[in-house]
Amino acid sequence: MYRHTQVGWVILVISTPIIFVLAFWAALNPLLDMIITLIALVILLGLFCTLTVIGDSERITFYFGPGVIKKRIKYDQIKSVTKVRNHWYYGWGVRWYGSGWLYNVSSLDAIELTLVNGKRLRIGTDEPDRLYAFLLSKISH
Repeated sequence: MYRHTQVGWVILVISTPIIFVLAFWAALNPLLDMIITLIALVILLGLFCTLTVIGDSERITFYFGPGVIKKRIKYDQIKSVTKVRNHWYYGWGVRWYGSGWLYNVSSLDAIELTLVNGKRLRIGTDEPDRLYAFLLSKISH
């Protein structure tokens, strides 16, 4: 069993002061646009401030925040696993990086999964060695 939650500290450090400034501004100028922007930022922060990866006996599951954005992949659908390092400009969140989808909250390190259907995806992690070893043990059976 594997379970790890990575906190996106950079996202939190950058977003928190912005949210406080917007909240202060919204209190002084209760414009609907400002309040909507503040609420949207708080929701986005809640959705993307952590990335949890869980590996059980059948599949790897990973999700942001409370689990609204979630992906599950059965081990028999994984062709290969590789440790990779993302470029800094790949950023955070869910995004297309050119060869597949990246799910990331903080680290430049990631595990790239190549699926049997040829698709690729990357899971950002601050534990690349541990996640890599776990996934290798599951797909080698």
